[in-house]
Amino acid sequence: MMKEKKLPYKFWGEAVNTAVYIQNRCPTKALDNVTPFEVFSGRKPGVKHLRVFGSICFCHVPNQLRSKLEDAAVKCIFVGYGKCEKGYRVYNLQTNKITTSRSVIFDENSLWDWDTQTVDSVTVQIRPEDTSRSSEEEHEETMIDISSPPQVTTAATNVTSPSDSPSSTPVKLRDITEIYARCNMSIIEPENFAEASKDKAWQKAMEAEMEMIEKNETWELVDRPSDKPVIGVKWVYKTKLNLDGSIQKHKARLVVKGYAQKPGIDFNETFAPVARLDTIRTLIALAAQKGWKLYQLDVKSAFLNGVLKEEVYVDQPDGFVTTNYEDKVYKLKKALYGLKQAPRAWYEEINAYLVSCGYVRSTSEATLYCKTKEDSGTLIVSIYVDDIVYTGSSEELIDEFKTEMMRRYEMTDLGLLYHFLGMAVIQTESCIFINQKKYALTLLDKFGLKQCKPVSTPLVATEKLCKDDGSDPADESEYRQIVGSLLYLTATRPDIMFAASLLARFMHCPTKKHYGTAKRVLRYIQGTIDFGIEYQKGKEAILIGYCDSDWGGSQDDMRSTSGYAFSFGSGVFSWALVKQHSVALSTAEAEYVSASEATTQAIWLRFVLEDFGELQTDATPLMVDNTSAIAMTRNPVFHQKTKHINRRYHFIRDALQDGVVD
Repeated sequence: MMKEKKLPYKFWGEAVNTAVYIQNRCPTKALDNVTPFEVFSGRKPGVKHLRVFGSICFCHVPNQLRSKLEDAAVKCIFVGYGKCEKGYRVYNLQTNKITTSRSVIFDENSLWDWDTQTVDSVTVQIRPEDTSRSSEEEHEETMIDISSPPQVTTAATNVTSPSDSPSSTPVKLRDITEIYARCNMSIIEPENFAEASKDKAWQKAMEAEMEMIEKNETWELVDRPSDKPVIGVKWVYKTKLNLDGSIQKHKARLVVKGYAQKPGIDFNETFAPVARLDTIRTLIALAAQKGWKLYQLDVKSAFLNGVLKEEVYVDQPDGFVTTNYEDKVYKLKKALYGLKQAPRAWYEEINAYLVSCGYVRSTSEATLYCKTKEDSGTLIVSIYVDDIVYTGSSEELIDEFKTEMMRRYEMTDLGLLYHFLGMAVIQTESCIFINQKKYALTLLDKFGLKQCKPVSTPLVATEKLCKDDGSDPADESEYRQIVGSLLYLTATRPDIMFAASLLARFMHCPTKKHYGTAKRVLRYIQGTIDFGIEYQKGKEAILIGYCDSDWGGSQDDMRSTSGYAFSFGSGVFSWALVKQHSVALSTAEAEYVSASEATTQAIWLRFVLEDFGELQTDATPLMVDNTSAIAMTRNPVFHQKTKHINRRYHFIRDALQDGVVD
């Protein structure tokens, strides 16, 4: 089947499923020339729907999923029949997704050339009347993204004609569908060495990984120790994609089975700091204000540079066992991915090197380094595992830093910062703009809301959510996926921070009402898809804070929610929202607690800015919209109404007297 249409090995799972599907509809002597399907269901199977496996086909795109000027159909490869939903399983050549669709036209005489990405033989022309026969309900699709962990939406019925279905309403087939989707996922990226060894691209990726390990002198071949445990290793495979979804490279990573490590024997400390998003955004805002350019470096196989303090032994990896030394093992001199102490070893290595080069580590952010020369200027470096972001006022210091790092480590110079942790970074002469438009579009497409009607606000102001609202339970898995995606989107969208935080309170018991509210937030995103944060040039680097709270906003425990945001006068770069720990007895108390929480963040940001070389000489303005709360911060007034407030919140008075906030 696969050779007939010259399909790659990644479709072998689909081929097996299709072969079984056809075998169940073929007579067999073992059952007196009756098909297994008929024996099972009591009805003869229909065969009119059968098509040639691997054929090129064209799937109709429903009106609600496209605009008027977009194509009415997409070119796909037929790879099987729906298992838990009616329709044909097709591989979309544009999106690398497996889709189940009912409205399909086939060209069984043509085949797809996977090398040139073109069609061999004659293709089929789609007639508009053929693609418009079915109603919109017949175009419901179940999509499996084969370039990311699969997300499944189950359909309503089984495959093919009514005579081919054992029952009109399937019972609880969701789990089977999810398992089936994960099987398809494993086809695209090899699960083990045996699968990867059949593909030249993955072979080259493994060879490149081994070459990097040997180049870094990560290990040495020794006799198997009798008094030390030997830890196993395995290959992990990942296809890295570009921003446009095209394949960047095949990455094979040799990892240690860290779950077999024992504390106190194989490792001790494991903690390793990473840069906070607040710090990254603050750095971006400062660079925009100063008119500096942001640059990025990527350390290749960063963890392989970390020197181990412990004595660790690992097996030889599959496919690279040294001839005549099969009984020997590797003693690690440096870290490998998978080791519990690998992140810490890498951090200690790069920290020691930067300090030796004259960089000063921040006392408030362990991954932030600064270097200042009176005759040259300032350079600021932030490290997020193997991604390094740097900027400064001196081109000399920037070039010097890049040269030092590339001399010390195997690195990729990514040039100007344009994409970091899912954020698009657009640098112009007058500002720096960050957003997550690509991720937002992917999110809308994933949940079928790309062409939905937008709304102007993420939440309805008068609507309150609670755990027991009387509505039916919702799908926990899909609800958690939506909320988790919204929380990820808050990296550049503070306008949905409250909505995402509110929805996250019901992760363990979502209802239809909660689910509908989550979908409303997605509709709001659809209407604000281009939103992001703009940091303008020329604004003074004076920290300004804003805080607020809702009094008794939680309907379940009547606790209030605190929120704050900080900026230099243009775009905000630090924000948070958290439910208060106790019930506030008045709006003034809720605002007072919120101001106290904001003050702690203001103090930390002042420390970070001081490390940047931007000392805040004046008190940080903190905007509070409650007169009573402001009076409480200046003097211990309203004793009868404030005597019960936790003492930890009163430190704002000291901060005010010390000139930290105002």
